[in-house]
Amino acid sequence: MTQVFLGLGSNLEREKNIRAGLDALKNIFGALHLSSLYESESVGFKGSHFYNMVVSLETELSIACLSETLKKIEDDNGRVRTGPKYSPRTLDIDILTYGDFVGTEAGIELPRAEITQNAFVLLPLSEIAPNKLHPLLHKSYADLWANYDKQSQALWVVELTTPA
Repeated sequence: MTQVFLGLGSNLEREKNIRAGLDALKNIFGALHLSSLYESESVGFKGSHFYNMVVSLETELSIACLSETLKKIEDDNGRVRTGPKYSPRTLDIDILTYGDFVGTEAGIELPRAEITQNAFVLLPLSEIAPNKLHPLLHKSYADLWANYDKQSQALWVVELTTPA
């Protein structure tokens, strides 16, 4: 089994879609380790605020099969793949890390660069895996967060309001 960290995000029907993504992941992979849910302004385009979180799970799927599974979950939740890269979305599930793999597999570069670029990825990752080392930088996520420019992106914790 390989430990995988995923980033989930939504800025369209945010709560409904994050919850649906979590339900689908739990149905497929079983136990999930969840960060808090964070709200932040959109990055790369003007749009409504996003909900973001990080999920850890164990899988035997290859990177390619995992990616296809995640794309199906996104599609099942109304993901539209036409249009600009930075645009509103119902559900976005990104593979952040796949074990200690470093490189490109199935067109996916890992570890994902957004880990160190975006507070909405790094903060929740440091929350659920503070002592885990970034596979490329060999620094803990807690250390990376401690040295992150926290003024560059504002985010805040939010609670899901609908019942689990």
